[in-house]
Amino acid sequence: IRSWLRCYYTSKKHKWYILQPCMRVLAIDPGFDRCGVAVLEYVDGKEALLYSTCIMTDKTTALPHRLATIGAALETIITEHRPTTLGIETLFFNKNITTGIGVAQARGVVLYIAEQHGLTIYEHGPQEVKVAVTGYGNSDKTAVYAMIQRLVPNIPKKALDDEYDAIAVGITTLAQHGRNR
Repeated sequence: IRSWLRCYYTSKKHKWYILQPCMRVLAIDPGFDRCGVAVLEYVDGKEALLYSTCIMTDKTTALPHRLATIGAALETIITEHRPTTLGIETLFFNKNITTGIGVAQARGVVLYIAEQHGLTIYEHGPQEVKVAVTGYGNSDKTAVYAMIQRLVPNIPKKALDDEYDAIAVGITTLAQHGRNR
């Protein structure tokens, strides 16, 4: 079932409502220690944050259990918020290949669950996200987070950096694919 939400268009003189499926994005910054999650959509032509969290796993448990924790949390979020689309950041290997493998496995869990729920999937690279949020592909995290706060004013005060990253991915998905829906 797709979310049928208030989608309307305005002009200077008229406001008319059209019932159509709006893009509601489940945005993910993948990780197996902390997985950033945000749910966004356009409301009145602006990005609106409907939900954000950071799924944290117990570092003392085995990787399969940690991946199952992420999967179970995503199942709950999808059931509660009914997104139509998944926006997920592509894998970026820095220096630690072992961590990269764990993140790749977490991405696999997310992609599998999204496919099982019939979500349209969009993947975005780190520079692509920075361009969409700040207009510059080499922006630092401080500039990205400052712009996110300007674009989406209702971010929780205690949001973790993984949540900010997920919100940035959601903004990117909406900017590239959400306005034409």
